[in-house]
Amino acid sequence: MTLTTRSTSVQQQSLPQRLNRLRAGVLGANDGIVSTAGLVFGVAGATTDSGAVLVAGLAGMVAGALSMAGGEYVSVSSQRDSEVAALRRQESELSTNPEGKLRELADHYAARGLSPALAGEVAAELTRHDALDAHAEVFLNLDAEDHVSAWAAARASLVSFVTGSAIPLVALVAAPVAVRLPLTVIAVLVALLATGLVSARLGGARVLPAVVRNLVVGSLAMGLTYLVGALVGQHL
Repeated sequence: MTLTTRSTSVQQQSLPQRLNRLRAGVLGANDGIVSTAGLVFGVAGATTDSGAVLVAGLAGMVAGALSMAGGEYVSVSSQRDSEVAALRRQESELSTNPEGKLRELADHYAARGLSPALAGEVAAELTRHDALDAHAEVFLNLDAEDHVSAWAAARASLVSFVTGSAIPLVALVAAPVAVRLPLTVIAVLVALLATGLVSARLGGARVLPAVVRNLVVGSLAMGLTYLVGALVGQHL
């Protein structure tokens, strides 16, 4: 089966593709929360005008969402192009030198501890079943039938960034002026706790360091930008 045929035969998104979208979504939401919180806190430090805070927050939301989506699209597209190019090289080598590629695969399994005879049998069986997939998995660490979707990752980043941005923006604009800062801080920290937890689970990492890191970064973003806004506001 050729690479072109493979690309049209995959009808449903695989687990890696779904995880890719979920990863992009979590990162997008986290960036939306932190960047927008920092932006609106900076404006809130300079003025109590809710209109100005709303305009700044909306502008930051749109700009950030488009930037995240564009960056994710370019990044994943570059990754996909590299994967496709590597697979095409393997496909070309398989068509021009099948015996050499078979020996290469057998040598790999022999180096992993199989006897030469068994390694040759395994390589031959895998090659008969799907030569490109066998070589892609062993030498490229790729699934020849599956590629990440740049558009899916971009959409996930855009939607999640807007969703994350809405949390500090709505909290700061909708709350009464007297309590809007502490309420927004609470809303942002709770949201960052959630994204830190999810990102740790997705990556199989320890939860506590990921959550603490998220909370510290978010707190610094809000505190420092508020301080800058307050200092600048005094001179305007």
